[in-house]
Amino acid sequence: MSARSRRQNHILSLVRRHGFVSIEALAQQLEVTPQTIRRDINELCEDARLQRYHGGAGLPSSVENLSYSTRQVLCLEEKKRIAREVARHIPDHASLFINIGTTTEEVAKALLDHSGLRVITNNLNVAGIMSGKADFEVIVAGGVVRSRDRGIVGEATIDLIRQFKVDIGIIGISGIDDEGELLDFDYREVRVAQTIIEHSRQVFLAADHSKFGRSAMVRLGNLSQIDVLFTDRPPPAAMRDMLDAAGVSVQAAAPDAAAAE
Repeated sequence: MSARSRRQNHILSLVRRHGFVSIEALAQQLEVTPQTIRRDINELCEDARLQRYHGGAGLPSSVENLSYSTRQVLCLEEKKRIAREVARHIPDHASLFINIGTTTEEVAKALLDHSGLRVITNNLNVAGIMSGKADFEVIVAGGVVRSRDRGIVGEATIDLIRQFKVDIGIIGISGIDDEGELLDFDYREVRVAQTIIEHSRQVFLAADHSKFGRSAMVRLGNLSQIDVLFTDRPPPAAMRDMLDAAGVSVQAAAPDAAAAE
């Protein structure tokens, strides 16, 4: 781990412990310049792991998610790598659930080279991406369409999903806290994701590193309920211990050789 990564992890630990930490206090404690701390905070804020405040940084809101347009570009290269790794683990002619999220939308794009997939989704963006393949069957769940991201939620969505038992459920998440809880912002979206977990023979969670330690208000479930975590960096040690104890496989998609430092 680089000195920058260690420093940023220390900053995250201090903010989680105190709620807010000033730039001056961080610079003194870590024995670096305020300019270095500002750069670290900017990077952590770009990853949605911190939120900037005047004079320092605090935890991101647990009540409101980032806008869809922001999430589309946040950690985009990491999401694409994760998506390719997920696609590598899905056989042709599989049946899938794919839920709401910008990462799952990248997975949908990565699956276009596959053959004979049957997909049930509550994400109109996923449906639009995958329905162009003549040998794919795409089933769209009914319900209320959210204008902000074209996700579909509600009782009708859950009723449709309950009619199926698929090979693999592919879900995204807004945050995974230090206790291994899977967290999100919309109660209705969470209920759909819980139903997907219940009706999938295997559950693939696609989550980039910015989701580690991130808070959100609504509990979806626990890491122990998934089969494989697809991410772009090894999880923190404590989280890795929980994954190992639960028998959850971790697939960390390495950077492309050309992009490696």
